[in-house]
Amino acid sequence: KILVTGAGGSIGSELCCQMLALKPTCIVLFEHSEHKLYEINIKLLNHCAKTNCSVEIIPVIGSIINKQLVEETIRKFKIDTLYHTAAYKHVTLIEHNVREGVNNNIFGTYNVAQAALDYNIENFILISTDKAVRPTSVMGATKRISELIVHGLSHKKEKNPISEQKVTRFVIVRFGNVLGS
Repeated sequence: KILVTGAGGSIGSELCCQMLALKPTCIVLFEHSEHKLYEINIKLLNHCAKTNCSVEIIPVIGSIINKQLVEETIRKFKIDTLYHTAAYKHVTLIEHNVREGVNNNIFGTYNVAQAALDYNIENFILISTDKAVRPTSVMGATKRISELIVHGLSHKKEKNPISEQKVTRFVIVRFGNVLGS
């Protein structure tokens, strides 16, 4: 069972389309834009109808800033793997909207990553950007901080080889360009 934050975005939607071929039990599409969520939901449902795929597609409207909704979604659908693609990625927009960039990219990432750790999700994959390497913009800096948060949480987890409880595996992937740009 897979959860994709930012499922309607350029990267999130492409990942969702590619995931169908792997035939997971379900893909939970988590997206704050109703229109983008509608588009990716219909696209995936149509693909499943054409190919006789039995993957359950579940659309959830919400923001990663809403920690309670993130946690409820993880709990309700018993998520195994979480792809965190939700982020504000347009450099010039974030330069003019610093507060929202910080709230979404930093605090939103913390909410999602901490929830993954708290609910023992097996795999957490942060989709980042090459602009986080040596940030020269607010957007790059917020993505670098989000990477540091995920890195820090990966060290926070307790590694108990005796425990049968799953331990979250944190992964960070940097993309050089947005798909289709």
